[in-house]
This record gives sequence, C-alpha cells and structure tokens, in this order.
Amino acid sequence: MPAISRQEVARVAELARITLRPEELDRLVDQLDTIVEAVRTVSEAAGGDVPATSHPIPLVNVFRPDVPGPSLSVDEALRSAPARQSDQFKVPRILGEEP
Repeated sequence: MPAISRQEVARVAELARITLRPEELDRLVDQLDTIVEAVRTVSEAAGGDVPATSHPIPLVNVFRPDVPGPSLSVDEALRSAPARQSDQFKVPRILGEEP
C-alpha cells in the first residue's frame, strides 16, 4: 500500500492550484511513494546515534568585515554611461512615472 494516497496528491495539487489529469495523479502517487520509501530507507540506515545534518562537512563563516575601501570617482563611474545628468546616470522614465 502506498504511503501517499491518490486523494492526498489530488489535495496538494488543488492547494497548489495545479490541474492534474487522472494518469498524472497515478504517476505522481507512484513517484512520491518511491521518494518516501527512499527517505525511510536512509533514515533507518542512519540509526538513532547519527545526528541529522544538511552538509557532509562543517560550514565556516565566509563573510569578511564590511570595511569601506577605494571606489570610483563620479567621473570614472559615469565615463561609460550612455547618458548623464549632473552627477547621476540618466535613464528613461518607466511605468509612466511623473517627474
């Protein structure tokens, strides 16, 4: 007997506003049941003494301190701009915004 019923798959599809044909429901029941069984098998193999983990190796913080450094001058930043207005990039108006 599948761990996931056809009615459960149909209900989840309904909640997600996905229309499924009857043959798609049947196929998804089989596929989801295979996934649930695979997870069950892995869970049994791990045993109770193995802590849950999301990564095989410990993660380290890869952030660096946020320290200001040298940057472009206004002229350097705007040198390649297609259009410029004072010290700013000039871009076309969008979405009918008023100035």
